Amino acid sequence: MRCAPRLSLALPFALLLALLAAAASARAADPPPAFTPAQRAEIVAIVRDALVRDPTILRDAVTALQASESAHRQQAAQTAIDGAGPALTRAPGDPVAGNPQGDVTVVEFYDLRCPYCRRMLPVIDSLLRRDPKLRLVYKDIPILGEASVLGARAVLAAERQGGYARLQSVLMHLPPQFTEDSLRTAATEAGLDWPRLQRDMQDPAIAARIHANLDLARQLGIDGTPAFVIGHAVIPGAVELADLQEAISSARQAAAATR
Repeated sequence: MRCAPRLSLALPFALLLALLAAAASARAADPPPAFTPAQRAEIVAIVRDALVRDPTILRDAVTALQASESAHRQQAAQTAIDGAGPALTRAPGDPVAGNPQGDVTVVEFYDLRCPYCRRMLPVIDSLLRRDPKLRLVYKDIPILGEASVLGARAVLAAERQGGYARLQSVLMHLPPQFTEDSLRTAATEAGLDWPRLQRDMQDPAIAARIHANLDLARQLGIDGTPAFVIGHAVIPGAVELADLQEAISSARQAAAATR
């Protein structure tokens, strides 16, 4: 009968840390270690004694676990981004800002009514001004109720008049409770044909695009707005300009390395 080795009380703390980190990062599919109840009790006693002697072991183990989980999320995001293919960055009809021929594409998933998305407006404007090689794709995901759906339908319909950016800018500076009346006022301010906009908003293709955006967001593990996809990274939340610039630089370097 093969038995697992006994663990000495003289187990070095470095080895104990490795044991804790490995156990914390192991996946459920991995086979459990073949320890007897007595051996498991001995391990627990060793761990308890080690934590009493040096509590920083727990901190280091948690740090190792967080690093492992972060790596796992990054790998999952990369797989999802690769699986999305052209639907992510090159879907026909997607609203595009910046340089249409840019060497790096930033995809922004956002809701017109989201306060954090609105907070990112000057950041995005600054990013596009500073980086003439940048291409920005908007993915409307109306997750904040019917008013959000109404607004998303309006800006996507405005794209057919070449007015997506103009209407988006107006709406994102208005109170977020969009109505037909406020949309009419906004469309007029943006120089759009309101009757045509109304008709286009009812086109099933507009609803299909919104559903496709929501499905893509779920596929990428995006559960809030704003969220940015840059290269193989998903960046959630309202972030600083420097964070976006760093991700764009990394994406450029990765693209250059593959040429």
